Amino acid sequence: MGRRRGQAPYRHEGAAWRRGVSRVAGVDEAGRGPLAGPVIAAAVALNPERRIRGLQDSKLLTPAKRELLYDRIQEAAFSVGVGIVDPETIDRVNVLQATRLAMLEAVRQLAPPPELILIDALALPSLPCPQKALIKGDRRSASIAAASIIAKVTRDRIMMGYDERFPQYGFRRHKGYPTPEHLAALATHGPCPIHRLTFRSVLSHRQGELFPLTTS
Repeated sequence: MGRRRGQAPYRHEGAAWRRGVSRVAGVDEAGRGPLAGPVIAAAVALNPERRIRGLQDSKLLTPAKRELLYDRIQEAAFSVGVGIVDPETIDRVNVLQATRLAMLEAVRQLAPPPELILIDALALPSLPCPQKALIKGDRRSASIAAASIIAKVTRDRIMMGYDERFPQYGFRRHKGYPTPEHLAALATHGPCPIHRLTFRSVLSHRQGELFPLTTS
């Protein structure tokens, strides 16, 4: 039978499983484009005996569907790892290198370690196992799609927490992306401690001292 319409296929995973490579992990990230908050990466090793329906690029799913699939992945996968890199590190090493750091940390958390890594677009030279980079991998691989969902839901939850500490920016709604609302808030308030100070749109709105990290 063919795959369900809109669902990322298990083609790459299935080929590896048939070769006897059982521990195949997908890796993806969330948060390279925002002006604020961390970069999050996730690594997911799916269980060939417990296939999950509906896996696809997290950007194509509603928030409710992502939350539902997040729980299913956590329950059914062999293992799940998450790497988080904070805004200070992003500013220090640049967002691309920060993404690689987050991905490596996510892979390190997988137990047992994977035998093959499928990655959405990026290459990770320091991985200790074979890897395969797939352009638009979150639409071509079920395990990368699963990783995209874990990363996106994790980051959205973090940004909603920051919204409670810094409500003037509207992080609950835009999650730190450069929307008109966010840019207007930056123009009014300047950046807070979770903003990426090396990003041009943040630099152009910096006004005096940053807001304190606590709002008590």
